[in-house]
Amino acid sequence: MTEVDKGSEKLIRSLILTHFPDHAFLGEEGVQAGAAASRKALEEMREEEYLWIVDPIDGTTNFVHGFPFFVVSIALAYRGEVIVGVVYDPSRDELFVAEKGKGAYVHGARMEVSKEQQLSDSLIATGFPADQQTALPINLKGIQAIAPQVRNLRVAGSAALHLAYVAAGRLSGFWEIGLSSWDMAAGTLLVQESGGVVTDTEGAGYHLGVRNVVASNGAVHEELIAALQAAAATGS
Repeated sequence: MTEVDKGSEKLIRSLILTHFPDHAFLGEEGVQAGAAASRKALEEMREEEYLWIVDPIDGTTNFVHGFPFFVVSIALAYRGEVIVGVVYDPSRDELFVAEKGKGAYVHGARMEVSKEQQLSDSLIATGFPADQQTALPINLKGIQAIAPQVRNLRVAGSAALHLAYVAAGRLSGFWEIGLSSWDMAAGTLLVQESGGVVTDTEGAGYHLGVRNVVASNGAVHEELIAALQAAAATGS
């Protein structure tokens, strides 16, 4: 986490709690790195009535290197269910917004997921997990299995923006292993409100505790899940 991450999160936190002082706030700042710490931080707060879940810069490594694929991700959960999701891409000045039951929009235009019906026609994205001991080897298996089955594969370094692109129909699917709630809470609602599907890698429904996520236009979801499960079942 950079000083810009910390400063951005402090600003966002201050603005939110000024308007909603009784709400809870969960962000990366103050949470130690690693799966156990992020899981513990979520569990301590997920029973709050209203919980804001924020990643001040999703794609920090990209930001540091001047690679223009990073976003601000803000979600609001009510009793454990995300009801508002916002992803802002400052490099392209694109604002992706969703409210549960009311659709998802980019700069006021309603979004819909892509129309591809099979993986062979689909552009799919994934990411390289920070956990190089456990999550990375699992994801590399998935890449080896899925890359030959799709039109092409992208790895650009921001889960939240990948999810926004699934919602906007620019990608037909996305998966990643070992994410934290702040990486995907907003993006998952964007996908769902655009007509897409979000589950874990076993095909079970998404909730805030999910760390291994699959999002798609729905049509290619079963095919994507099957490929990932087959890859996970192979030996090292």
